[in-house]
Amino acid sequence: MLKFNELKKGDYVIADFAGNKHVGMVTGLMPTAQDVCINNGVQEFWFSPKDLTAVDITDEELDRLKFKKQTNEDGTIKYMKGAFRMVTPGVGNFEKMEIWYRDEKRHIQQPIKLHQLQNHFYEMTKVHLNEDKFN
Repeated sequence: MLKFNELKKGDYVIADFAGNKHVGMVTGLMPTAQDVCINNGVQEFWFSPKDLTAVDITDEELDRLKFKKQTNEDGTIKYMKGAFRMVTPGVGNFEKMEIWYRDEKRHIQQPIKLHQLQNHFYEMTKVHLNEDKFN
């Protein structure tokens, strides 16, 4: 279950409809009913936040979102998308991360989910983090 107030248009989440789970993008929010419209790539449906779960941050997800990956000499991993940077302690370790864009830097000290990373990205860049190129 996700918190309604954490979700923004453009976020990726997993929607559960009668036991069938699909990753989709938030395309609409209805605050009065706290319903969330999800596009699964074929069509849109409205869901309650209790029927939504978060997508984990993984190398595969970051690759799908067009991040470039660099392994540093100290074993840390740097992910880059345009001028946005993210450094993690090691391969597949997203427990802590440092993110920055231009002169703004944030230290994330606990695991976060993909929609939360998308929200940080948007707050810092004013651009939605999705599968588009970002120069």
